[in-house]
Amino acid sequence: MKISNIKEQVLANTWKPLKLFSYQYFSSKGKTWDQVREVYDKGDGAAVFMYNQQTKKVLMTKQFRMPAYINGIATGIVTEVPAGMLDKDDPETCIIREIEEETGYRVPSVKKVKNCFMTPGAVTEITHMFIAEYNETMKVSNGGGVANEQEDILVFEMTFEEVKRSLKNNEIRDAKTLILFQYAMLHHLLEES
Repeated sequence: MKISNIKEQVLANTWKPLKLFSYQYFSSKGKTWDQVREVYDKGDGAAVFMYNQQTKKVLMTKQFRMPAYINGIATGIVTEVPAGMLDKDDPETCIIREIEEETGYRVPSVKKVKNCFMTPGAVTEITHMFIAEYNETMKVSNGGGVANEQEDILVFEMTFEEVKRSLKNNEIRDAKTLILFQYAMLHHLLEES
């Protein structure tokens, strides 16, 4: 498998570049195909599972997402873990900044657990995933996002039991959140005792 004769054209660049790639793909079965793909190059991101062992709660966000709205979510509101784009920062610096901007908590450290492509068929983004413990002494503001970035983020807590129930009942629709919830379950971060 290999590709050659790659041609790139920028289709749009209002927020981040949407590009059209044409190329020849040489398949594993010896066939040659001329292929055309649109690729959205929005940069890499980071996400974090924030949990409080004392209160047995997880810190979450809700915000409007246009793709969810046009794909059938009546309000367009998606429940997610705190996350954001790297914006030229390293993943750890980014997620610590995003935690404070979105949730109002200033955490001293985070632990990286994995990174992955979220939609490799059309989007270049790799999401770097972290976990972090929080408590009330770390609260420095109300959070809610950055006004000049037009963020309107609602911050709330879920109990460990609500997280488990949401996984069981397929209530969370955001992939990065599901991955981090499952990580938390597999690594016993949601234990009651």
